[in-house]
Amino acid sequence: MHTEVRMSTKVEHPTQSIKKAKVKKLLNNYQLYLFLLPALIYFIIFHYFPMYGVIIAFKNFIATQGIMGSPWVGFKHFERFFESFQFWSLIKNTLGLSVLHLIIGFPLPIILALMMNQIRHEKYKRFVQTVVYAPHFISVVVLAGMIYVFFSNNGLINNFIMMFGGESISFMAKPEWFKPLYIGSGVWQETGWAAIIYLAALAGVSPELHEAAVMDGASKWHRILHVDIPAIMPTAVILLILSVGNIMNIGFEKAYLLQTPLNQPSAEIIPTYVYKMGLQQAQYSFAAAVGLFNAVINLVLLVAVNKFAKKLSGQGLW
Repeated sequence: MHTEVRMSTKVEHPTQSIKKAKVKKLLNNYQLYLFLLPALIYFIIFHYFPMYGVIIAFKNFIATQGIMGSPWVGFKHFERFFESFQFWSLIKNTLGLSVLHLIIGFPLPIILALMMNQIRHEKYKRFVQTVVYAPHFISVVVLAGMIYVFFSNNGLINNFIMMFGGESISFMAKPEWFKPLYIGSGVWQETGWAAIIYLAALAGVSPELHEAAVMDGASKWHRILHVDIPAIMPTAVILLILSVGNIMNIGFEKAYLLQTPLNQPSAEIIPTYVYKMGLQQAQYSFAAAVGLFNAVINLVLLVAVNKFAKKLSGQGLW
């Protein structure tokens, strides 16, 4: 008599196996997630939780009634900003500073990194790196003070101009000089520091590629063009996306410190306008609405540029 033994096997669903694999991977690398935890907590507390206060942009905020007790007004503050006489001048000044700074300031660190990468004398290379990195560590307040000292009516630049028979120029009083001073000082301060990322990318280029190019008779210029630049292109694309996504957040501190009553038509930008409306005039809801509008524009630009970069080069943030 033969006995048939039937074994029932339970087939596991693919979704369950994937979940188990993820949990196992999480447990195996729990140390890495513990390192990530402080940064995650920081962003939740100081970046995501404060988003709760954005709703005052849609309310007529009254401090005694609190955020939730204040009456809703919908898009009233946005309409007020769009209809104000300062709207287009603020957009023009903010975009003008940001776009010019991006056009001038973005390629310069790449050029500087490529140039420094060609220096073979180590002591001279370290000296050049120290000189170009140093301005980054000057505070914005000190930098603004230096600009006032150098470009005032009796400053060093005007003394040189008058020494050669020219007339003194009121750099800090004329609106047309605000953008050159702002962008020029920013390029001087940040170009060397921004080049560090590209130097790190160039350090990862295999020497064998350069050796093969030399064997094929490539000149130094051809090696830069066909070896170094393609190696740093993914890094450059990511940094360009981040720069464009932050284009409306041009630095508040330096713009505010360099403002004078005479150059304000060219120096007033959205961040300084939000500060004056919100903190100096206590129009909290209106300032929040303007700041939210600014953030939404940045978000739209970030998504659009990321999508365009992925189509063009295959590189993107996500």
